[in-house]
Amino acid sequence: MQTARDVLTPDALAMLQAIEDAGSFAAAARGLGLVPSALTYRVRQIEDALDVLLYDRSSRQARLTAAGAELLREGQRLLSEIDAVAHRVKRVATGWEAQFTVTLDGIIHRTTAMELCESFFALGAPTRLKLREETLSGTLETLTGGQADLAIGVVLDSGTLAGVQSKPLGSMEFVYAVAPHHPLAALPEPLSDDVLLRHRAVAVADTVQRGGGLTIGLLAGQDVFTVATMQAKLDAQLRGLGGGFLPECMARPHIEAGHLVVKKTERPQRVVRVSYAWRGGSGRSAGRALQWWLQQLESPTTRDALLGPVQWQSNSPKKRRPSR
Repeated sequence: MQTARDVLTPDALAMLQAIEDAGSFAAAARGLGLVPSALTYRVRQIEDALDVLLYDRSSRQARLTAAGAELLREGQRLLSEIDAVAHRVKRVATGWEAQFTVTLDGIIHRTTAMELCESFFALGAPTRLKLREETLSGTLETLTGGQADLAIGVVLDSGTLAGVQSKPLGSMEFVYAVAPHHPLAALPEPLSDDVLLRHRAVAVADTVQRGGGLTIGLLAGQDVFTVATMQAKLDAQLRGLGGGFLPECMARPHIEAGHLVVKKTERPQRVVRVSYAWRGGSGRSAGRALQWWLQQLESPTTRDALLGPVQWQSNSPKKRRPSR
């Protein structure tokens, strides 16, 4: 009889993930180029070796048992570790990471990020660059979970996490804004919580995979329209579908054009401290791609640009000043 080590191969773990993604054995078999019976046989081999049932056979769908779900979670972790080992070996040989993943929070200025990517590609490095977008605690989770090498726009304290280093990126001012035709636009300021509670808020969903995530600026019991990205939040507020806090630099062009109205609230002005973080301790030499990105982030000009264009002075919305 085969042992767990015989059957829990990277290919087998990838096969289980393919079944989960496809939702059924038949669909997974088509995607893998196998007949369904061959796929079922391979799953049976794993079950026999572990002496557990991985799937509930009473359902037409590929429904995992509790044991199967745990194996899938651990399998994903193991596959990530295998990839990480391969990347480390490649880095030892060349000094460059085989792949370098940067997670950008939704508040980060995309034009500046793309300019950095353009400069990186101009190096001619043998590193494949990958960008991903997350929100709130999901940004840091990609780093701690091994899905990213660098996270820009972290809004949580990452200084106490083992294996993670961070530095301040800067501060970002948020303004409460609504469309000119929204009911709140005509009300006297400052807007109280009781007034805000009677109107729908637009919020960006926290992309964290485990736990409930964070909610910022929402009132208990308030109607909420949840969207996937900061750009979608801006679009919703431009349409008058709700109100909410937006990065001042993102909202400014629409405020100047008259498409958004800034409203003062009784709540304190929202200024969020933002950081960038990366994996690795003091005793671990950084790959050349990470070294390059960290060197760029040492520049105050680059850090300011990642948080958006220059910001208004708080006492005069028509004057501008460089953010520092």
